[in-house]
Amino acid sequence: MGVVACSKESFVLWQLPSQVDTIGNSYVIRTVNGKVIVMDGGFEAEKDYLRGFIDALGGKVDAWIISHPHDDHITALVALLDNPKGLKIEKIYHSRFSTDALIDGESESTAQITRKFYSQLDKATDIVVVDCHPGDEFEIDGVNFKILSEQNPEFAQRNPYNNSSMVVKMWDREKSFIFLGDLGVEGGQKLLDSQYAGDLECDYLQMAHHGQAGCDKKFYETVKFRACLWPSPTWVYNAEMGQLRTAEVRGWIKELGITEHYVSNEGLVRIE
Repeated sequence: MGVVACSKESFVLWQLPSQVDTIGNSYVIRTVNGKVIVMDGGFEAEKDYLRGFIDALGGKVDAWIISHPHDDHITALVALLDNPKGLKIEKIYHSRFSTDALIDGESESTAQITRKFYSQLDKATDIVVVDCHPGDEFEIDGVNFKILSEQNPEFAQRNPYNNSSMVVKMWDREKSFIFLGDLGVEGGQKLLDSQYAGDLECDYLQMAHHGQAGCDKKFYETVKFRACLWPSPTWVYNAEMGQLRTAEVRGWIKELGITEHYVSNEGLVRIE
């Protein structure tokens, strides 16, 4: 387990490793007073590990943030909503896709899981659902959040779900993170051209699309950051399939002189 120590007056973040060596995006945050925040959560196959992790922190999630409704980001949550077994979720933050064209822009199975997730949110009577938009800010026990990007319907015909990842900045006085989800080249460029480009500075940057075929070199050259979070299984991080571009992206980061890396295939990472 990798551990990075900071002040005890700051939140703790865990980057969860995949239990089945598959793609996924799963982070858990605990504030100084014990509130729990989850980012995405990963595949359905991760649900038992994720549930156990949350149970060990008290069995309650104060805020669950979803970047976008791809199955490797939301189906663990979908499964837990189907069968919570006492798990309590106070709020879910996401950017709901507003057009059928965007929802139907990928496979039928992806559209089905998206609609199921939205149906779960519509039926939930004990969860506050927050539909987020760029510029929205909220605070949870001293941890600040700002939404920098959301759904982009204009990309419905090209990499629609990834380019509509909700980009989230999280920080306190000690450290800062930006979660890019699976943001693609077009969504990344739109963010660079937006009024929120000035917010793209952080200590820890979650690499887009598990570190391969996400944002382009220009995006990473523009953003100021010192460390990389790689939510990447072994076969993605090592680019073991021909179409994967992880080695190229790793080369970009090396050129930038960044040497601090936290990779989910290496086990549980804890940043204090």
